[in-house]
Amino acid sequence: MQEKMAQWIGYMVSIETEDKGTYQGEISAATGTEITLTKPFCNGIPCLSSEIIIKAENITNLQLIEKQESSSGQSTVTVAKPIPKRAGRTSSCSDLASFNKSSTYNGNHSFNKSKPIDIDVKQQMIFNELPNSFKSKSNKSKGKWSKGWKDEQCFGSPLDHIINKEFDFEKNLALFDKQAIWDEINSQKPDVVRQTDYGRRQTNKYRHDENVITSVPTTYRQITVPKQEFCEYVTDEGLIIPSISKTLRNKLWAAADRLGLTWERRIELMGRAAAEMALQLVGGGHRLNPHNTHQCPTIVILCSADRQGAMGINAARHLASHGVNTIVYIPSADKIEVKQELALYKLTKNKVITIVSRLPQVTDLIITSLSEPTDNVVTHADLSDWANNNKAPILALDPPSEGTSGISTKFTLVPVLPLAHSPDNGKIYLCNLGFPLELFHEVGIKYKSPFGSKFVIPLHPNDDA
Repeated sequence: MQEKMAQWIGYMVSIETEDKGTYQGEISAATGTEITLTKPFCNGIPCLSSEIIIKAENITNLQLIEKQESSSGQSTVTVAKPIPKRAGRTSSCSDLASFNKSSTYNGNHSFNKSKPIDIDVKQQMIFNELPNSFKSKSNKSKGKWSKGWKDEQCFGSPLDHIINKEFDFEKNLALFDKQAIWDEINSQKPDVVRQTDYGRRQTNKYRHDENVITSVPTTYRQITVPKQEFCEYVTDEGLIIPSISKTLRNKLWAAADRLGLTWERRIELMGRAAAEMALQLVGGGHRLNPHNTHQCPTIVILCSADRQGAMGINAARHLASHGVNTIVYIPSADKIEVKQELALYKLTKNKVITIVSRLPQVTDLIITSLSEPTDNVVTHADLSDWANNNKAPILALDPPSEGTSGISTKFTLVPVLPLAHSPDNGKIYLCNLGFPLELFHEVGIKYKSPFGSKFVIPLHPNDDA
């Protein structure tokens, strides 16, 4: 038997095993119990060992492969396609004699061949470990293929031996010196390009709503006053708004009274504008919602007992009509200017306080409607201590141009045209009272409305003036 098997030494063979997969190689030795292969391949991957021994008991199928030598020094191996077994037909590979009986060697064998695979022996890759092959037999009972067979058909080899531990991203990222790579790239650039890139890196980062190219808004001067001696303001659209003097403002109020725009009508418009602005400052629709009544805002309005204070009381009434909890502080209500406004406000059932100590310690917003301090300096001092200890922002209604005594204001709402306000009055907002053009012309002001579609607009100091 050994002599019969020796005639196959030197031939290429493809052997399918039960657990290791398919081996291919040259037969260097063969006995009745085992076969020795040289230049072995397992599942198409070169083996680490130059020889392997396969036990006959592990072999499930065996096929000879034709071997040809090419002049380029490469081994050209033709792999035989596996032939499906017929029912009742098996290949016994306990010894090579049984295979000898089924194919008599006469120098001209007939093989079922596939396209030759060129293997460059010098460029073969050596792997650290051999993968375990999965069985390629179908599950006849369920009609499904095993997962290992799918991986082997897709990737050429099983993946279990490759994905054996979690990849450490932080460790590998620490090995990458990005700064060194950038320095190397920049060193290869021309000087002009390198300086341009450096200049770009020094620029500020911009949001999606900001322009990369800085530009100064176009300025338009469509309002002029008889005598310009004070500061100027500019709107968001670039319109110049000049400030006016107290004397010119008093002339404007006198002309408005003659034409029927009395102070009662003016404080009604100012109160409505102040209420609209205050509603936005306390959260707008997020706080004033029928389904969110437990977070109703509280606003304290500090008023003086004169026309200036009547403006604040009017704003408190507008706020109360929107469901805001309002608290009006007024030291006294003896003057006729405030009696009517206070009587209307009391109909809202909200609080009126005459003592500073009874003011709440926590509130959402403070509105000040205080005139210039004269004989009530002490009252203003008490109010300033309470207001400064409170965390709420302060909105001032048409305050003195030099600021409210002792009170740090964050927002200021002024009517028609602004005075030259001190920075102590915070950010200035301008309110439209609906004055006609003839009223401005009567006092010598050339006027064109800067409000556009808005009733209240913000003003910014004109630094270019």
